Amino acid sequence: MRTDSSPGSLPAREHLPATDAGTPVLDVVIPVYNEEKDLQPCVLRLHQHLKSTFPYAFRITIADNASIDTTPQVASRLEAELAEVRSFRLEQKGRGRALRTVWSASDAPILAYMDVDLSTDLNALLPLVAPLISGHSDLAIGSRLSRSSRVVRGAKREFISRTYNLILRGSLQARFSDAQCGFKAIRRDVAQVLLPLVEDTGWFFDTEMLVLAERAGLRIHEVPVDWVDDPDSTVHIVKTATDDLKGVWRVGKALATGSLPLDRLARPFGDDPQDREIQDVPKGLARQLVGFCVVGGLSTLFYLLLYTVFRQFSGSQIANALALLVSAIANTAANRRLTFGVRGRGGAVKHQAQGLVVFGIGLILTSGSLAALNAASSDPGHTTELAVLVAANLAATVLRFLLFRAWVFPDRRDDDRPSTVVASHTPYDPTQFRVDEAADRSWRDATLQLQPVRPTDTDPRDRR
Repeated sequence: MRTDSSPGSLPAREHLPATDAGTPVLDVVIPVYNEEKDLQPCVLRLHQHLKSTFPYAFRITIADNASIDTTPQVASRLEAELAEVRSFRLEQKGRGRALRTVWSASDAPILAYMDVDLSTDLNALLPLVAPLISGHSDLAIGSRLSRSSRVVRGAKREFISRTYNLILRGSLQARFSDAQCGFKAIRRDVAQVLLPLVEDTGWFFDTEMLVLAERAGLRIHEVPVDWVDDPDSTVHIVKTATDDLKGVWRVGKALATGSLPLDRLARPFGDDPQDREIQDVPKGLARQLVGFCVVGGLSTLFYLLLYTVFRQFSGSQIANALALLVSAIANTAANRRLTFGVRGRGGAVKHQAQGLVVFGIGLILTSGSLAALNAASSDPGHTTELAVLVAANLAATVLRFLLFRAWVFPDRRDDDRPSTVVASHTPYDPTQFRVDEAADRSWRDATLQLQPVRPTDTDPRDRR
């Protein structure tokens, strides 16, 4: 997997300001390979739709994937005739390669792509990009599998599409509904950090991008679309399916081993209530409580099982001490890794020693409870013993969490956290991704100068 992007955190999403129409807000990429027949009607139809309905400046970029027919000539002619059309020639095939190259070089804050056959109804384009312009979402995809979508296609393609998405849900825990629909958009600030992590250069590019974005916590907006299958599609289904399955295996392995630096995609989610700083409530407390309760519940079951086993050949006090000791060691190790997120072997011995002190306090509580029970009844039943131990363990659990959080695993993130480097935005370099601060400033300055452009505008500065 690619890991050569500039590290950093994404800033909070914001609505794109609207003050000047100099820079296109939207750049729609159309990747093509030997599409001399369909390219011109597609571009003309898309251009007319955007010019009559889209309220911002736009650009259409034709990305030619090493076509060997007259596609490059058609693209050049369209570029000469229409001010909003650009063409880009790549000498290597691959839809993913074309999208990464053009998106990385674009100065538009919203990047999109669609297939040349225009199978998706263009009325879904504005709903697709609107959440990105408003700052609500990071990526947006068209979905043919939504309940309100209207789709016309053969049973074979329907079966393949649904099976593929079931595979993604089962293997990569994907929650988005349609990975293969050729109708997607992404914010440029997200693309500049996300795309270097995407390895695939072909048809699996979309899926890999969405899986990594979802795992990183980015927001993906889905738009129901009307879609009509293209019977003349040149996609090789068997080869594409095979490559997709290889990609699923590769990405799944990378996610399982933790080799992907998804923390580079971390961003504050603006006004998300879950991410607001709440006064007098320590950060991460809710998540730690949930983790501690899960570990505590499993530890209690483990403790009771051990106590029952040890009670067969020893007295209640000895059985309680042995069961509590073994379960305490396991509990400390589980909480260290799962609840408080401490990784590696560093400090493990110290944490276990502190955990044993906490164990001693729990032992005093539980042993004292048993002593009080034995003083009250000369021969208490096994069920009564278990009930008393459960109550004593609940009290010990509350105290254990407080001691773990404040003493054993104190929150040192503010002291240990390295300084954050915000990812820069730079045009794509085929050899490597580098920080270009001048390009980043120019893009930000241009982004601050956006304003709606409507078909009825008569401003002489408007080239359209």
